[in-house]
Amino acid sequence: MNVVIADIVTGAFLTNPYGRFIFITVVFYILSKILQVVILNNIRRLTRKTKTNADDEIIGKLEKPLLRFLALIGLKIAVNVLPLSEGVMTVFHHIINSLLVIVVTLLGMKIVHLLLTSWGARWADKTESTLDDDLLPLLHKASNVVIILVGAFFVFGEWNIDVTGLLAGVGIAGLAFGFAIKDSLANVFGGISIILDKAIKVGDAVKLDSGLSGKILDIGLRSTKIRTWNNELLIIPNGNLANSVIQNYKKPDLSVRVVIPIGVEYGANIDNVKKVVKEALLSVDKVIKKSTKKPIQILFVNMADSALEFSVRFWVDDYTDKLKTKEEALCKIYKALNKHKIGIPFPTRTVYLHEEE
Repeated sequence: MNVVIADIVTGAFLTNPYGRFIFITVVFYILSKILQVVILNNIRRLTRKTKTNADDEIIGKLEKPLLRFLALIGLKIAVNVLPLSEGVMTVFHHIINSLLVIVVTLLGMKIVHLLLTSWGARWADKTESTLDDDLLPLLHKASNVVIILVGAFFVFGEWNIDVTGLLAGVGIAGLAFGFAIKDSLANVFGGISIILDKAIKVGDAVKLDSGLSGKILDIGLRSTKIRTWNNELLIIPNGNLANSVIQNYKKPDLSVRVVIPIGVEYGANIDNVKKVVKEALLSVDKVIKKSTKKPIQILFVNMADSALEFSVRFWVDDYTDKLKTKEEALCKIYKALNKHKIGIPFPTRTVYLHEEE
C-alpha cells in the first residue's frame, strides 16, 4: 500500500500502463457518480413539477443504462493504455462496442414502452372501445422487434458480418407475410382510421349504406360490433366498415328532421290544408315549434294523378323520439283533416266499356 502511495506521489503510478488503466477507471466511476447525484437528481426535481408522470418514469429508466454506458466508454478508453497485442485489442473493442449497442437497444425499448404506455393511457381515456386494449400490446411487440433488429444489424456490422443476404431474406419473408395477412392488416388499419377520424364511437346509433342500422357496442382491433334495433348482433370487419358510407344519428347533434308525405283531394283549399296541418303539429309535444333554423314546413310539392301532394317537415330534439313523434303527428294530422272535412283520396281507375254492334 505504501509503495502504491509513493508511486502516486512521485508520478510513477501514471507512467505504469496498469496504473493509468486504474486511474481512468476511477475517473469514470467518479464521473458516473457526479452524473447520478448532481445532474440526474436536478433533472428529477424539474420533472416532478410537470403535470405528467411520463418524464419521471423516463428519467428513472435512463439512470442505470446511462451509468452502464458511461462505464463502458471509460473501459473502452482505459483498455487502450494496456500493453495488449493488436488482435486482442481489436477483440476487446468489438466486445465493448457490442455491449454499448446492447445497452442503447435496451434503453430504446424501455423509452418506447413508456411512451406507448403513456400515449395509450391518454387514448384509452378518450375512447370507450377495446381497440386500444388489443392494439397497444401489438405495438409494444412490434416496436421491440424493430428495435432489436436494428441493434442486431449494428452488432453484426461491428463484427464485419455481411447482413445483405439476411436483409434480402427478411424482405422477401416480410413481403410474403404481408400478402398472407393483407385482409387482417386492412381490418387493423381500418379500425385505427375509424378511431382517429372520430366519425363514430361506442354508443353511437348508425346506419350503413347496406341498409343495416343499430347501436355500436364495441370497436375492436379486427371488427366492430353493432346491435341492431331487433337485438341482433352484427360483426363487421373494420376494413369493410372504413370503406362504407355511415350515417351517424348522433352527429352533428341529436336533433333530426321528420318528413311525412300526405295527399288531399283535388278542390281542397291549399292554404286551409297548410293551416290545419300546422295546427295539428303544434299540438305534438316533441315537435320543435319555435326555431328559425329548424322550422315547421308544409310544402305543396306536386299535383299527382289522384291527389294534391304535400310534404310535411318538422324537427325533434332527439333521434330516439323520431318514430314515436312521427306516429303521433300522423294520427293528429289524419284526425284534423277528417274534422275539417278535407278529403284524403286513394288511387282510382275508371274503366269504360265499349260494346260493339
